[in-house]
Amino acid sequence: MMNSISLITPTYCRDLDLCAALCESVDRFVTSFSMHYLVVADDEVPLFSRFANEHRKVLAISELLAPWLKPLPRFVRRKNRRWWWSARAKPVSGWHTQQFVKIAIARDQPEQRYCILDSDVVFFRPYDLSEFAPPYPVPLYYAPHAIRVEESIHGGWIKSSHKLLGLKDPSFPADDFIGHIIIWDRDAVRAMTECIEATCGVEWLEALCRVRNISEYMLYGYFVRSQPSLMAAHRPATVEPCISYWDDKALNLADIEVMLRRASESQVAFSAASFSKTPQEAIRSALANASAKHSQYA
Repeated sequence: MMNSISLITPTYCRDLDLCAALCESVDRFVTSFSMHYLVVADDEVPLFSRFANEHRKVLAISELLAPWLKPLPRFVRRKNRRWWWSARAKPVSGWHTQQFVKIAIARDQPEQRYCILDSDVVFFRPYDLSEFAPPYPVPLYYAPHAIRVEESIHGGWIKSSHKLLGLKDPSFPADDFIGHIIIWDRDAVRAMTECIEATCGVEWLEALCRVRNISEYMLYGYFVRSQPSLMAAHRPATVEPCISYWDDKALNLADIEVMLRRASESQVAFSAASFSKTPQEAIRSALANASAKHSQYA
């Protein structure tokens, strides 16, 4: 287990169909991993239990986070989000807890490396994870100077990351470390949480709950970048293996097929953010066609 790599996917009931497509594609195309962890709210475990198999576990949030962070009743919602509360900080949303559980798994589970997948990712080509296991370096995906405006959502995440990590104020334009398929190293995550605790004087989870305006990927990216010893176990990478679509407008079949035709050989998956409302039928059809062509010419 020490030199293995596993997958992490936090998800929830409204992404059930997306998660089903992800699991199908992982089972078909992804190899050389130990376990795929699906993390859901405690009362949603039965809903996702059908995805469990020899290489996939469904974990409840309560198994991973501190007992002082508790879910509010489902009818208590704001911006259509579920919320968690504690006596230590303001309530945090399910969007926050999904970030927390990624850190908790990568920090406390036995594998050395973790590949984090959003539930709206679907693979359409083979993806062998053995090249990301030790002793090979971890790809640190980033978009150079992509965040140009300090007063933006991403700019706020960068500033809070530097504050949590005790780094000097960032300069802009700044690099973006957010993506749909991200690889983390357990030693780096443990060192990151220790740094947050030393900087803030409280448990890492409490520190994140207090700040709230966070991005787990920005935290990891800027922390590793600041530590030469950790950067030695990473390699900079500017081409992520996932074709990512982040806009609000829904894609149709033709749009997706154009994006797939433009994919480089290193791109093995597709993701349209769930808020785009892109029909699953269009994604499945386009990816099935792309997979068939890949098999024909492979």
